[in-house]
Amino acid sequence: MKLLIKDVYVVLPDGTTPLTNIMVEGNQIAGIGEVPADFRPAKVIDGKNHLATPGFVNAHTHTAMTLTRSYADDMALMEWLNDKVWPIEAKLNEEDIYWGAMLAMVEMVRSGTTTFADMYGPYMNRVAEATMDAGLRGVLSRGIIGVAPDGEKKLEENIELYKDYNGANNGLITVMFGPHAPYTCPPEFLKKVAAAAQKLGAGIHMHMHETKTEVEDSLKQYGRRPFAWVAETGIFDGDLNLAAHCVHLDDEDIAILKKYKISVAHNPGSNMKLASGVAPVPRLLKEGVVTALGTDGASSNNNLDMLEEVNLAAMLHKVNEYDPLAVPAFEALKMGTEYGAKAVGIEKAGRLEKGCKADITLWDMNSPAWFPRNNLVSLLVYAANSGSVDTVICDGKVIMENNELKTLDEERICYEAQRCAERLTK
Repeated sequence: MKLLIKDVYVVLPDGTTPLTNIMVEGNQIAGIGEVPADFRPAKVIDGKNHLATPGFVNAHTHTAMTLTRSYADDMALMEWLNDKVWPIEAKLNEEDIYWGAMLAMVEMVRSGTTTFADMYGPYMNRVAEATMDAGLRGVLSRGIIGVAPDGEKKLEENIELYKDYNGANNGLITVMFGPHAPYTCPPEFLKKVAAAAQKLGAGIHMHMHETKTEVEDSLKQYGRRPFAWVAETGIFDGDLNLAAHCVHLDDEDIAILKKYKISVAHNPGSNMKLASGVAPVPRLLKEGVVTALGTDGASSNNNLDMLEEVNLAAMLHKVNEYDPLAVPAFEALKMGTEYGAKAVGIEKAGRLEKGCKADITLWDMNSPAWFPRNNLVSLLVYAANSGSVDTVICDGKVIMENNELKTLDEERICYEAQRCAERLTK
């Protein structure tokens, strides 16, 4: 189908925002600019007083954790995991995973996200189903805890997830392997994960260097920092590697990131709330490490609002570095779009230009936060909020228009998610 977004301000790859037109054919952007006489769209969207950006890419989240939003707050990470989160997760059933994921889909669409990288489990097949029901791009991995009694079973579930869903829904679903973290996956187990992932040609999505305690415990147990011994297991020998958090890094760690072309998913909101620390994002960007943004799960953030993460990335590093230029607005926006697409291995995405995937978010600028219009990118990053999201297009299909969800029954999803959460927490 041909689609025309008419008279809209467009954030181009160079950061300029001309008033122009976007032509979509099938799942790609057919052109940006003057509309040729022979381009006859089946649908026209009036872009007046709207800003078009690439859809956000949430490079690290745990969708079904929406069910534990507000359940366990103001706690240290390991206490939060051991005493609250993992006991609840042990009770999750298929229905819980599906409705928790569906609640996340509503939240992500409403806040302009078109692609997300999810590490969770069990029943990741239900997350795949929710992703397809919503019409989003999902980069899914089964979270694998190697020290658990059923660690081998979790690995087999990730293999089955790959075989059943990688490339599903016309390529909107891709599957990676999700070894949870160095402190839950010993070296010999990581070697098994590496062998399985590389045999299938799948990427790796893993938590790395999230807290000081993680690094200190690794030094006590292995005599080395996590990145050093994890890299030796071969887990990063494949073509696509995504490390979430990467808060506590030294020169050797950054050298390993560069050597293995490991992308980083920066989670400023979660890192701040859990008091994990501040990742060295300005240095990573200067060193050429692909640095994306993620929300983490809704129980540690507590939302899936990627514009908020873009704002936090721009603001946090300014004050941490005492440098107002540490992460400029447009760089932060690219972290949430273009760099995110690179980090999760989605080609020709995260940019608005001819030939790229038609993943587009339209922002309604008819509110006070959007005036005066001196710099539209600055207004988006520093002044606006996700309530301005008006229309969302993923893979050329309109999944929300004029604030109306086209693929999701929001009222039912909220009801079912509340019902599931009550069973789990009460």
